[in-house]
Amino acid sequence: MSDVTGVDLAPILLVLGDEELLATRAVTEAVAKARSVDPQVDVREYQAGVLAVGEIAEMLSPSLFGGRRVLVLRSAQDARKDLVTALLDYARNPDPDVQLVALHLGGGKGRAFADGLRAAGATVVPAAKLKGHRERVAFVRDEIRRGGGRCTDDAAEALIAAVGTDLRELAAACSQLLADTDGRIGADMVARYYRGRVEVSGFTVADATMIGDVPAALEALRWALHVGVDPVPIADALADGVRTVARVAAAGRGDPYQLASTLGMPAWKIKNAQQRARGWTPEGLVEAMRAAAECNAAVKGGADDRGYALEKAVFSVAAARRGSAR
Repeated sequence: MSDVTGVDLAPILLVLGDEELLATRAVTEAVAKARSVDPQVDVREYQAGVLAVGEIAEMLSPSLFGGRRVLVLRSAQDARKDLVTALLDYARNPDPDVQLVALHLGGGKGRAFADGLRAAGATVVPAAKLKGHRERVAFVRDEIRRGGGRCTDDAAEALIAAVGTDLRELAAACSQLLADTDGRIGADMVARYYRGRVEVSGFTVADATMIGDVPAALEALRWALHVGVDPVPIADALADGVRTVARVAAAGRGDPYQLASTLGMPAWKIKNAQQRARGWTPEGLVEAMRAAAECNAAVKGGADDRGYALEKAVFSVAAARRGSAR
């Protein structure tokens, strides 16, 4: 049973900043906490720039039937003056059964709205882009800790040097390390898994494979193996690429931000998967998942030639895509 209660949920949550990964994660965690209190919570999402006062008034009003509600207001900096006035008035005396989550980029536009929510007692969740090296090191360490592992400063620095400063890729790299190790991450382990990552990664191989670009996928794969990238994260990236496209394709076409909480993945990943899903059929994706699973089993099961297993998977997944196009 969850230890979170309705009292623990901030009635007004202001997600402030322009880092999409952090903002999306803040919304996902807010919705998860609300659902731990009330599994039937009513979650609604709105774009502030096109929202009329009357549309949201009903959701902010006390319900005759009870039940918890979460209202996610995206692009709060674009809200018109009448909406800002209504929401700031509401924020001074919010309904305890309603949680308003406002996402604001944090710049000069719409600053009065953000300042007003803060003055009304909103709980602020920072989501600004990380600018300093120490902030990124702290992010990696926190990411590993969130997954139940431990990470040294030098390991975090090694991962940043190998993967780069994009938080989405750093988060994915941390997730892979946690999945493939016992969770105690040192610099030597990062070097073993991500040596040569600056030039190429498993994600590079997977992205090219999913759009059917076999020459690019094979070139990336062979270079990765040549510079010492471990085959395991490459196989994981390929499997993740297929699974992600399959899940997003099954969800149908829709706004990535609205699908984020439903699918439990960041909007940027959904957007990319929607682009890669073009040309795939459900049957083709089933075949691709089978090929990726066989590759994973071979690579992690100690196949004699793990490089061959990866090349075979690239050809098989691409063939499944070509079969979809027929």
